Amino acid sequence: MPTIFDLVNAKNISTYYLANPSNNIPYLGATLFPAKKQLGLDLSWIKGSRGLPVSLQPSAFDTKATLRDRIGFQKIDTEMPFFRESMRIGEKERQELNKVAASQNEALIMPLINEIYDDVVTLVNGAQVVPERMIMQLLSSGKIRITANRQDLDYDYKMSSEHKETLTASDDKWSNPDADIMGDIKTWQDKVEDDTGVRPTNGMCTRKTWNYILQNKPIRLDMNPLGGQNIIMTDAMMKQYLQAKLGLNVAVYNKKYALQDRSTHLFYPDDYFTLIPDGNLGSTYYGTTPEESDLMAGISNAEVSIVNTGVAITTIKEPHPVNVETIVSEIVLPSFETIDTIFIAKVN
Repeated sequence: MPTIFDLVNAKNISTYYLANPSNNIPYLGATLFPAKKQLGLDLSWIKGSRGLPVSLQPSAFDTKATLRDRIGFQKIDTEMPFFRESMRIGEKERQELNKVAASQNEALIMPLINEIYDDVVTLVNGAQVVPERMIMQLLSSGKIRITANRQDLDYDYKMSSEHKETLTASDDKWSNPDADIMGDIKTWQDKVEDDTGVRPTNGMCTRKTWNYILQNKPIRLDMNPLGGQNIIMTDAMMKQYLQAKLGLNVAVYNKKYALQDRSTHLFYPDDYFTLIPDGNLGSTYYGTTPEESDLMAGISNAEVSIVNTGVAITTIKEPHPVNVETIVSEIVLPSFETIDTIFIAKVN
């Protein structure tokens, strides 16, 4: 007869998680900051000077090369934060599991096992929320701030204040249908290109902010000078217009997450608009958790599996009372080598 230890273990849970196709659909931030794995807690990266290449100096033959100072380059060193939560199978669920296991009827066992697995998967999904929150905070503020469970995480990526703007005049705010939205975006694109040589050709905002653009009168009149107010605007029409006028592709990102108090929040905030260049913006680095570094060595009562590059699923056998504790943990922090080539605007 299979025991609770045979049925609920890290390998089975990770297999169950990976078998669900929906878990393979990445968040937007994960596509812009691809995952990478490294040992330990320390994270370092080199931040360039506004992304501009510096010309080599001429040299005479048979002379030593001129030594270039790394002026304008900054090495960022920080320690990645640690996240961990666990779950235990309740006594009631354990008794139900023992009862159906005694019957050796798989049709009765698997629904209960899947229910247990689903509970653990909520922890793994929660682990995926963490880097997405970080990335979207970076893309809307240039900083990361997470405060919970007596932990206060604060990372300032030193983004240039010249690449941030807050629209304060009521006529300028995008909620005003007469605001010069196209002029604002072009000005910000030009600013980044003038400073770095890189023109941001992608934008990001929420549905609320996107609706400001859809309702903008100057854009509507430009599309139809005689009857702009009568246009039944669609997302596809506006995206085609922005691409034709500014070479800009805009992602409308309205995904949400929940906190322990059951409140829901947008990953990327309303009333902001961010311009970013093509390609990867940085990397999402995962360190080695204590469970991965210490328990994968073969401790008899623990089993560890790794999913999503660096999320550790650990199951620990408890002999009295007979139970299984499941722990999900990660050490994660994004780097942002291209931070000088983005522009963040608070538009309302």
